[in-house]
Amino acid sequence: MSGETRVAATPETVGKLVKSGLTVQVESQAGTAASFLDAAFTAAGAQIIDTAGWKAAIGQADIVIKVNKPSTDEISAMKAGAVFMGFLQPFASADIVQKLADGKISALAMELLPRITRAQRMDALSAMSTVAGYKAALLAANSIGRFMPMLTTAAGTISPAKAIVIGAGVAGLQAMATAKRLGAVVTAFDTRPAAGEQVKSLGCNFVDMQVSHDQAQDAGGYAKEQSAEFYKQEQDILRKYSKDADIIISTALIPGKKAPVLITEEMVKEMKPGSVIVDMSVEAGGNCTLSELGKTVVKHGVTLIGVTNLPATMPVHASQLYAKTVLAFLGLICPDGKALKLDPNDEIIKGSMVTHQGAVVHPAVKDALAKGK
Repeated sequence: MSGETRVAATPETVGKLVKSGLTVQVESQAGTAASFLDAAFTAAGAQIIDTAGWKAAIGQADIVIKVNKPSTDEISAMKAGAVFMGFLQPFASADIVQKLADGKISALAMELLPRITRAQRMDALSAMSTVAGYKAALLAANSIGRFMPMLTTAAGTISPAKAIVIGAGVAGLQAMATAKRLGAVVTAFDTRPAAGEQVKSLGCNFVDMQVSHDQAQDAGGYAKEQSAEFYKQEQDILRKYSKDADIIISTALIPGKKAPVLITEEMVKEMKPGSVIVDMSVEAGGNCTLSELGKTVVKHGVTLIGVTNLPATMPVHASQLYAKTVLAFLGLICPDGKALKLDPNDEIIKGSMVTHQGAVVHPAVKDALAKGK
């Protein structure tokens, strides 16, 4: 994909895959943007495939791993019964999902892995959210044009920056921790009361939205979609704090849905000139009505950062973390390096499998595709 710098395997993980008995082929220069050179992959035991020979290599592969979803050409090149692993974006990629099903490809979406103890080492979404949350705080700090920490100088005392983080998932918690380390006073908002404990453990303030646990999250621990009235109430609560904020980092997402609008244009108008909003949900429509996909713009004196694919801006560690989650998942589906074991009754495989044996098998994805027709 354009702008993508990550790679789905590193020399470290390739070495472990080869040791387990797998034959590993890596496209030439696949890891160059992440500082993993072909020579390092070769030293780890991988075969380097010239870019011109990718189609033949994919056609012979039992497992194809990528960071992003496959292209239609790549799917056409895969053999029936092969396994694809990557961030599939199934709810926004109906054509890709259907083509995978038609090609009898078993597609495993890394972002759909269930949040259970057994799957923690495979949790690619959390790994990438950690990278994104960290970088979001750095982008905000770099854009406000003032110090983050309190400073006592000969010319007087400078008060610390005030930061608001919306959403206390993995990305939000990492953004809080980073902003706190940089010296900001951080206040967090989340619809899940249980998140308060984690926020406070970082030394940040927590605003309870006074929503019961059952209302606020689903069985998988993800935030649930709320009513329009609820989001209006949330906007009203945020508005009391946003007027004085130097930084707002918004991370609120609803899996498979458009991101909730939590920051209105009126709220932006009331913010201090020179303040910054980093909208981490911009790819899902944005938490701020004024955010622009892939752009940094200034509106009403406020800088709005809508950078996409934040993990790709830190390719070294993003690749290392992602590759380790892939390695752990491969250990589940190919434990002896010889035979694929896609047990449809295994909770991890069942939760992440989108297509299998010629059909779309993930209930939520199947339902979304049916509604889209």
